[in-house]
Amino acid sequence: MRSLIFSRGQAAGFGALIDNSVADLSAGLRCTECGHGVGALRTLAARHGADFPLSGSNGIRGYRPAVADPRQIFCVRLNHEEHLVEAGGAEAAFLTIFLRTSASHIRQGRPLIMPRKSDRFHCEREISVVIGRGGRRIATEQAILHIPGFSCYNGLVDTAEIGENEVLTLETRLNGEFIPLADTTKLIFAISELLTYISAFSALFPGDVIVTSTPGRSGLQAPTAMLYATWRPGRGQEDRHAA
Repeated sequence: MRSLIFSRGQAAGFGALIDNSVADLSAGLRCTECGHGVGALRTLAARHGADFPLSGSNGIRGYRPAVADPRQIFCVRLNHEEHLVEAGGAEAAFLTIFLRTSASHIRQGRPLIMPRKSDRFHCEREISVVIGRGGRRIATEQAILHIPGFSCYNGLVDTAEIGENEVLTLETRLNGEFIPLADTTKLIFAISELLTYISAFSALFPGDVIVTSTPGRSGLQAPTAMLYATWRPGRGQEDRHAA
């Protein structure tokens, strides 16, 4: 199931993507966020038909973050082989984690805000993990059970569409220029290891987000930036193309 949080008219909603249409699940759940169990969402989506097109005059007006107000956002530093080489760093035995706030994000389609003391954007691209089932001291082999889906913050794809060890590929364009593909085979610490490590020092809660680290060529800078990122299952070197 591919889900999204959207704006349409004056309202926000939560829905499932069906081809090029949206099944609006907000009324059935009496909510506008994905705060319910993934199983309940899958069941509702399976018996719910499309309500309106994704685009066009009757479609959605914009995307909202896949998790509107996460309690915790854990970001992983230098966890991608290519970016580590670019930064001139040595592979570490332990992870470096830093935190972000939900207020520091801008949803898809909204203008990027440049601080007055800056003259260019520093553009990065990352795959994020959304926590659906909380826990503490999560075993690596049990980590996938705590993940309902993955995101670039403009949509959420649940793990029913993705195998436990499936490779995820990130595609990015900056001002129309296609940036070489990056995939999760280059992560130094795998996604399941990230959950084990972080949950050893902090409990994880539903809706928490783990940002897995930026890959190579992500420190690109530009005075103006139109950044488009998406991801898909599959190994990057097997299918290189610009979306």
